[in-house]
Amino acid sequence: MSSAVLPFPDRIELTGEGVVLRDWTESDVAAMPELFDHPDIAYWTPIVSPFDAEAAHTRLDRARRLRAEGSAILLAITVDGGAPLGEMMLKRAPEGTELGYALGPAHRGKGLAAGAVRLMAAYAFERLGVDRVILELEAENAASVSVATRTGFRLLDVPLIEGEEKGRPYSLQTWGLDRP
Repeated sequence: MSSAVLPFPDRIELTGEGVVLRDWTESDVAAMPELFDHPDIAYWTPIVSPFDAEAAHTRLDRARRLRAEGSAILLAITVDGGAPLGEMMLKRAPEGTELGYALGPAHRGKGLAAGAVRLMAAYAFERLGVDRVILELEAENAASVSVATRTGFRLLDVPLIEGEEKGRPYSLQTWGLDRP
């Protein structure tokens, strides 16, 4: 028996774990370069670099298109539904339901990434009916490995995902969190 893939809602706002995840809006475009135009974001993520106002508009358009296609949700990470501090992603992929995130440099070390990951994982389990969510991380990305372990993910015994992004090779480990 195959289960139908549930469509994503037109609007999403998730609250809990010390964060509010909400849809990106046109009013966020001005804040996005400060969050995403940083060497760490350029190195560890596929987010375009340099990240300027044009890149922000493109990312907002992409977020809307991916949602409409039913392939991914990109939400702003906030503490109160206001100013964006980063981004939380949920992507439907052949490997599984993947989560990803990026926090602006000024907002790291406050537990926001872990809160956003826990909140989005709960959404995937409770609302989308998935049995497992995954994170794909480079072993050298100590901050992301720390978020994975603090949120209950475990390293899965699967082959590394190898490729090249922005002219540099990468090897991603797959971490999994199963439905409680």
